[in-house]
Amino acid sequence: MIDIVLADYRDASHARAVVNLLDAYARDPAGGGTPLAPEVIAGLPQALAQRPQAFSVLAFDGAQPVGLVNCIEGFSTFACRPLVNVHDVVVLASHRGRRITQRMLQRVEQEARGRGACKLTLEVLSGNGSARRAYEREGFADYQLDPAFGSAQFLQKKLA
Repeated sequence: MIDIVLADYRDASHARAVVNLLDAYARDPAGGGTPLAPEVIAGLPQALAQRPQAFSVLAFDGAQPVGLVNCIEGFSTFACRPLVNVHDVVVLASHRGRRITQRMLQRVEQEARGRGACKLTLEVLSGNGSARRAYEREGFADYQLDPAFGSAQFLQKKLA
């Protein structure tokens, strides 16, 4: 049986699960193919715990952590309400195809509603069709204000 829980970053088992699952994702080609840096592994749970706008959802198969969703609360100026960005979604390869992502996203939505959020946002790589289909099943869609201007695109500028 799969249990879905809101992570407690100060709980050692939850902190390990967050780091280990995120590292597994980082090592995967979809996550960049490079392990997390040692300073990230050492500092991530404490850094997240210091940010009240951050929360994570974990999936456990018994005692084994098998899924993770990291979220960061932002703010919609158009709605004058919080929004929640789904930042990382991880399900171990051994547990894919069991709708764990959907269950974790349902828990994310519950937490977001509790925070008064007006919407959930996320990014997905254009070549990750299975993830995109999972997100669409949960109601995510391309973002646009006016079809004449097209869909929003996610851009980045690295600072360091």
